[in-house]
Order: sequence, then structure tokens, then C-alpha cells
Amino acid sequence: MQFTVEATEGLMRRMAVEIPAVQIDEEVERRLKDLGRQVRMDGFRPGKAPAHVVRQRYLGQVRQDVVGDVIERSYGSVIQQQQIRPAGYPQIESVVSEPGKDLSFVASFEVYPEVVVGDMTAIEIERPQAEVTEADIDRMIDTLRTQRAEWKSVKHKAKKGERVTVNFKGTLDGEAFAGGSGEGMTVVLGEGRLLKDFEDGLLGIKSDETKTIDVSFPEDYPAENLRGKTAQFEITATDVAERVLPEVDDAFAQAFGSENPEALRADVRKNMERELKQAVRRQLKAKVLDGLVKVTDLAVPRALVAEESTRLREQFASQMRGGQADEIELEAFFPEGERRVKLGLIVAELVKQENLRVDEARVDELLNDIAATYEEPEQVIAYYRANRELMMNVQTLAIEDQVVELVLGKAKVTDVPTAFDDVINPKSAAAAA
Repeated sequence: MQFTVEATEGLMRRMAVEIPAVQIDEEVERRLKDLGRQVRMDGFRPGKAPAHVVRQRYLGQVRQDVVGDVIERSYGSVIQQQQIRPAGYPQIESVVSEPGKDLSFVASFEVYPEVVVGDMTAIEIERPQAEVTEADIDRMIDTLRTQRAEWKSVKHKAKKGERVTVNFKGTLDGEAFAGGSGEGMTVVLGEGRLLKDFEDGLLGIKSDETKTIDVSFPEDYPAENLRGKTAQFEITATDVAERVLPEVDDAFAQAFGSENPEALRADVRKNMERELKQAVRRQLKAKVLDGLVKVTDLAVPRALVAEESTRLREQFASQMRGGQADEIELEAFFPEGERRVKLGLIVAELVKQENLRVDEARVDELLNDIAATYEEPEQVIAYYRANRELMMNVQTLAIEDQVVELVLGKAKVTDVPTAFDDVINPKSAAAAA
């Protein structure tokens, strides 16, 4: 076998291979003989068909199979000899396969890049410094009270935070339209679940009161016939109710698995501190990985980007009811697919360079964090440990955390005092800013 391997463009490689004809012909003859001892053909006993009859019927298929197998073996042999790391599958082209002539083919493929991690000291990271305060606990308990609240009908005008039950009829240019009417719809004012004009129109309404309001639909409204239009709604409030919060007593605490209000506060603090710790870890990890991508100049194999993008598209489609992955443009997922491939290569290189090994104590910590949200944490941990795939996922998270710590030790890190809510809900904090 003769071969050449040359770099073409970027990570692309071109392998040209030539195999002597005798090697192909000998393999074809051997397979035809083996086939002749096994094949069943009409008019002959099993394995007794004449060689020329077997050759006449099966030569083409046998030769095609031999050529395919030889190409696969030859490609793998060259890859191994040259210690090449191909990324994705090769594209086989320019195949010349004629009886009595040498077999030749060209394989084009991408290789993994050489990863040179950028200057980690150039990465700048703001690390949130937060703690759970008594005021945070008070707000959380108020949230729990809200979840257990009851509604009491009132006679006064509806205010924010109160629940209004309405019947409504909508018209557009004097004509009723599909989906424009309903009965017994409940709205908690201030939650922003309805169009702003509709919800604002309910403020100040009283039970059994009827009023007509104008409601403007945005230009991007899902129903095309309503986009940018203003409709009129006749609304009748059948009930206005205020929220009645339960007292924080033993019964309330026991509904959440705590013995009394003091124990409830302790349990709430413990859960909030665990949630805070996990949120800080997630944010730091995201900032570190973003920093690594920014400081590392790295070309990535298009084949790997396509594979990762396909996975992302399938995940997205599975989250859509009835969504079909092949109906969604794959290119839309390329940026995130490329980012993930880059991160995978960079993290793998750091693990290799630093000779990182899975820290079992960290694995135990991660397992405890996962199990803590369940009623029977011991059973959850046992389930994870008995599942090889789940344990590999946890070990991967542990290694990634070790990489994050490695980078934090070299990056420019600034500790920033941050409120608990801003750490837990960073998007809300950013929007408020």
C-alpha cells in the first residue's frame, strides 16, 4: 500500500491511497470460494453450485464489498501509522476500482486542532459575594405564605395583588373575533400575564360592574389578524377577591415538613444557602468558560460543530410539543455549537496539561447537593452510584469545577458584594439595572 497525506485548508487533510490489484483480486477469490461452500442456489444442493455459476451471480457484489472493506481498513491503517486524530468521518472520493487495476481512493477529513490555551491571567471575573440575611428569609417565608394563601371576596375596587374573575366579549371594528370572548377567567392584577391594556382596564373594577375598554395588540402578536389593531372589550367582573395569608404557626411550618416556625426558618435558611452556593458556582463557571473562549484563538472542526449543532437542535425540538428537528434550520444552532466544541477542546487540554484527576470528595459533595432536594436523599445517592452514565455526568461536573478553580487561581478576580436575590435571579437584576 502506498499513501500520501497532505494539509489542504485549515484543519482539512487529504489522504491519497493506492492498493495493489493483486491484494483485491486475492480477497475477491477467497470470498467467492467461501460463498460457494455456503450459498443456496436453485437446482443445486447447498454448497454444491459450480464456481462459475457462483462467480457469475455474485462477483459484482463480492468485489464491491471487498473494495469497501479494504478502503475502510486502509484508511484506519494510515490514521494509526501517522498518529492522526481525525475529527468526524472521512469523505471518500475519486475511487478507482477496476478488475486487474490497482485500487486507489482519496479521503478528505478534518483533524483535531492543536490547542494552545490563551493567557488566563488576562481573564477578568467579578465574583458575587452574598449571604442569606434574615430579611431574605422573611421574604422567602412570605413567598411560602403566598403559595398557601386563600382568596376572600371583597366589595371594594380591585387593586394590584387582588384576583378578579371576569366574563368578556371582544370586538374588532364592531365584529366579534375568534378567541375574543370568555367566561370565568381569573386574573391576579400586577402579574402581567395579560396584555397591559386589558389588565390595566381591570384596575378599579368592582364585583358585578361592567365596563368597556380599548385593548391594543402589539405588532408581533401571534394572531396575525390582531397585530397592531385595537379591539374593544366589554368586561364584567363576577368577583373581586383579596389574598388572605396564613399565620406562621406550627400548622403552617408542619405543612412544609418543619416542626415549628423556628425550625422552619432554620430549614429555609439551609435551603437558601444551598441554592445560593449552587447559583454562585453556576455563574462563576459560566464566566470562566466565557473567559477561556475569549482568550483562546482556536479553529474548530466543522464536522464537530455540525454534530453538536444537530444535538442542540434535537434537544430544542424535544422541548417543543410536536416539534420536528428537521423542520428547524440547523445553521441557527451553529454559533452555540461552535462555542461548545471550543469549550470542550479547551477544557480537555487543561485537564491534560494539569494532569487533573476526578476529586472523589467533590463528587460526593455534588451528589449530596443533588440529593438534598429530595425527600429520601440516601436513595437518590444510591441510585446515582448504581448508574454508570449518571456517575460519569457527575464526575464530568467535578472535573469542570476543578478547571474553574484552576482558572480562578490565575485570573483577575474581583469580589463584588451582591444581594441574595440578585445572585439567584441575575436576569432580573440586569433588567432592573
